[in-house]
Amino acid sequence: MSTTTLERDPKLQGGLKYTIMAACASMIGFWSWTMIGPLAKYYTETYGLTEGQRSLLIATPVIVGSLARIPVGALTDRYGGRIMFTIMLTFTGLMVLVTGLVGQMGSFPLLLLVAFFLGVGGSIFAVGIPFASAWFEPHRKGLATGIFGMGMVGTACAAFFNPRMLQAFGYFPTHLIMTCVALIYACVVWFFLKDSPVMKAAKPEPVMPKILRVSKVLVTWQLCFIYAVVFGAFVAFSNFLSTYMQNIYGYEAVAGGTFAAMFAACAVLARPFGGVAADKFGGKLTTLVVFVAVAVLVVLIAFEPASTGLNALLHVVTAFFVGFGTGTIYGWLGKVVRPQDIGTVSGLVSAAGGLGGYFPPLIMGAAYTANESYAWGLYALAIICIVSLLVSLWMKSDKNAVRPS
Repeated sequence: MSTTTLERDPKLQGGLKYTIMAACASMIGFWSWTMIGPLAKYYTETYGLTEGQRSLLIATPVIVGSLARIPVGALTDRYGGRIMFTIMLTFTGLMVLVTGLVGQMGSFPLLLLVAFFLGVGGSIFAVGIPFASAWFEPHRKGLATGIFGMGMVGTACAAFFNPRMLQAFGYFPTHLIMTCVALIYACVVWFFLKDSPVMKAAKPEPVMPKILRVSKVLVTWQLCFIYAVVFGAFVAFSNFLSTYMQNIYGYEAVAGGTFAAMFAACAVLARPFGGVAADKFGGKLTTLVVFVAVAVLVVLIAFEPASTGLNALLHVVTAFFVGFGTGTIYGWLGKVVRPQDIGTVSGLVSAAGGLGGYFPPLIMGAAYTANESYAWGLYALAIICIVSLLVSLWMKSDKNAVRPS
């Protein structure tokens, strides 16, 4: 059925409501996934961590959450979003509780192991992309994934609230509160969330053969690469910016967390606009603009401007383009991938994005250890943005593209 508004297709009634519910599930999942990063100063002081150990602790949940998105995306294509959201929230909530228990034991290797399993929570993103996309029509896929993508605000919540909760309630109660939130919302999802009729009608396909099939398509890997840069920048800034502001500008932990939360919130708010822009102007054109802007902005940040106002402005604008870019790329994906493959492809692409967020904290930590400056890490990001610009130019335009059936 050809429609201009969601309401004209009776099968998709309620899509906006369920997509917003999915975004809330993602917010809680992301908040739980990034429990460790905002409390990095606590772990550093409690365990006597080196800069390298702290970076490794922050980065470990990121890489696990990234790799887990590949099977989770394919499983969502097979079993639907309602079941997968419930499983993910339940598991993640329990792992937050385990993190709270282990974090008091004083064993860094054990804490690192728990951080590994906590990282599975980051794969919840691969559940929501096919879920939300199935509730919207082809010309509004960018809007759908943009709305769901606002669940990334969970990282901002973690950066803003976790240090304050630590001060107000203590270490273990902070984790206990998040465990309760995740488990309660898992119940809400189970009883009230519904899968789109489009998703229910899809013919189940074995997971591994499907992953192998879509991995043979060139556009899958092109999307993986460029999304790794954009979403990787978001994850890296959200997790490492608090530490950056403390080391370079002398911020306290709470102030650093607030600054990181501001960055994440700006990026999240920009994501739907990126999706809408991709729907209207094409994902390729809008993504090209993103890479040019981010490359210039991170170079300016690398000069470490003395003015706190200018520094804040640069980060806010960078956050806007990073968040905008996460929306444009998924708007692009929705037009060039078959509906029944969106979960699997988005799992691979979002896995690449998470992997893109794994290496920057390690690189930034190494740069600071060597020179007490993060400049070279930021210069490296600018160079990668230029490479991504060239890859995007190489890709076919999605403007007015007809998605394969």
